Amino acid sequence: MDTSNVQIENNLKGRSQRLGLVTSTIISLCAFVGIFLGTIYVFNIIIFGRVMSEVSYIYLILSLFMPITFLKVPLCSRDVNRLPWYDILLALVSFAIPFYFSFQTYAINLLAWEIGLPIPEFIAALCFMLIVLEGCRRTVNLFYCIFVLFVMLYPLFSKHMPGIFQARSYSLHRIISAYMVGGDGLLGLPMVVLCTILLGFLVFATALTVTGAGDGFISFAKALLGARRGGMAKVSVLSSALVASISGSASANVLTTGSFTIPAMKREGYPATYAAAIESCASTGGVLMPPVMGAVAFILAYFLDIPYYRVCIAAIIPSLLYYFSLMVQVDAYAARNGLMGVPKNELPSLREALKEISIYLFAIIVLIYLLFYLRREAQAPFIASALLFIIASFRKKTRVGFKGFFNFLERAGEILGSVMPIMGGIGFIIAALYLTGLADSLAVGITTMAGDSSFLLIILCAISSFVLGMGLTVSACYVLLAILIAPAIVQRGFDPLAVHLFLMYCAMLSYITPPVAIASYVAASIAQAPPLKTGFLAMRLGILLFFLPLLFVYNPAFILHDTPLAIVQGVITAIAGIALAGSGIEGYMIWIGKLGWFTRMLCITSGILLVIPSWEFELAGAGLFFIFLSINKLAAMKKAGKFMKNVVQG
Repeated sequence: MDTSNVQIENNLKGRSQRLGLVTSTIISLCAFVGIFLGTIYVFNIIIFGRVMSEVSYIYLILSLFMPITFLKVPLCSRDVNRLPWYDILLALVSFAIPFYFSFQTYAINLLAWEIGLPIPEFIAALCFMLIVLEGCRRTVNLFYCIFVLFVMLYPLFSKHMPGIFQARSYSLHRIISAYMVGGDGLLGLPMVVLCTILLGFLVFATALTVTGAGDGFISFAKALLGARRGGMAKVSVLSSALVASISGSASANVLTTGSFTIPAMKREGYPATYAAAIESCASTGGVLMPPVMGAVAFILAYFLDIPYYRVCIAAIIPSLLYYFSLMVQVDAYAARNGLMGVPKNELPSLREALKEISIYLFAIIVLIYLLFYLRREAQAPFIASALLFIIASFRKKTRVGFKGFFNFLERAGEILGSVMPIMGGIGFIIAALYLTGLADSLAVGITTMAGDSSFLLIILCAISSFVLGMGLTVSACYVLLAILIAPAIVQRGFDPLAVHLFLMYCAMLSYITPPVAIASYVAASIAQAPPLKTGFLAMRLGILLFFLPLLFVYNPAFILHDTPLAIVQGVITAIAGIALAGSGIEGYMIWIGKLGWFTRMLCITSGILLVIPSWEFELAGAGLFFIFLSINKLAAMKKAGKFMKNVVQG
């Protein structure tokens, strides 16, 4: 769900070339045992006369899924079509070390191994740290690996650092012990989230995929919007919203829906660059789209110690506004360029499409019921997954036989194997920051830099998020800023959930922000368009999305933390503002037509003012909109006058 690197996706596409039947079977077996253990743990099933401890469970999950990273993702390009001995060795070692530690909970808890591991265990822990770093390099990128390594080693030389970066130093023995068995390292927040809640949601997302939910949602989007003006671009936005809501990965969503929608948009007359840009923007919203958001949303819930369903509720309006802004711009672009929809006889019927997705909707409704009403967030995805497989078995098209279930296990194993080192790396970052106290020092320094200006502090936070998001995963970027900056913003009186959603949203936008823009580049590769040009166009298409995070912070009504009247007012003005600004950016407004440069500027300015949560700005925006309407009315009257004059003169 946070495995957005292009290398990962390319490797996943070529899995049959690297994996033989034996290796695929091993991955499926690891996934089966891991899901089985996850079920036992979240349902508190007594096994061998006792309930499994959290520490043992996390180490067992690590031992099952870390090896998959090295079985799946090659060391270099020459290993794409083969599985060399060193990858097999890394897989075996990455299984053996955490498996051994899973049986050492007594020593970890009572013999203070967090302070200092015995020498054999220390050597094993050091080897496993290096293995996790190599996993980070393979599944994300070299920058992320180097960044994690630097932060990990920081406690060794922190006393020699200048200014606010100076902190108490520790020995290598002490820090490796803290990382391997400490409560803030490998056993810390990210891994707890992955093993207790995220694992089930990844299983549910995989179950939806193998039973055909992706194709069903695309068919529904085609039936609903395909015949409309700019049909395939609107299908891209809607299908990406639906598929992203169950995958939570931007680039994975681009590969799933974009492989169909991008060529279809090109056939409809859209330039390759535009088709790739709109798909990347649409797919990026999956990180924010309930009910199965990105991994970062689960970490956010644990950070604030709130139920995951509250994060889902808070994200509903922002995610809908996100996709509404894309729809407005897509419609305006199509109207200005005369791009029509697909003929109805080439589209599936809406009735058949609804029938096709009914089983998926039922499973999602059950998931939502368990999440929101029964509050069983850890157990909900397992129940919904089992129910989905049962219902799917009654329909031949969606029935999952032995081969399909094998494919389900292999896919689940691949996804969990790619997420595991990422979460491990984030755990090391958190442990280093807390061990040295650097988190508090940097928070004080950033707050001092911003002075008394809360707005400047928020802008500094947004800039930091954009920059860090270019090299780190969304989860790593969010965790870093949640530790360093979020407390300072919250202390200024802002809503804690709004602040953390703001951080998450800003990190997410790095997917479409050059020079990295991972989602844009994946889409560009499908569209055969220039990557950098696609990235900048995606940024322009998503320009309104860069303003939306500020709404969370300055107006809690957007996350439903206000009175009903304030929520309704905020949403209405935001919709109006987004519609105006989006129309101005594309140069076309419904019921008015093409806009000149001056009226476009008026439209954009009035839209932005309406979105800002302040009655003074909203009033100014309404005034500018009245001027905009007046100018267009006068232009229409002048045009009509010329027409009548020509008629009279014959």
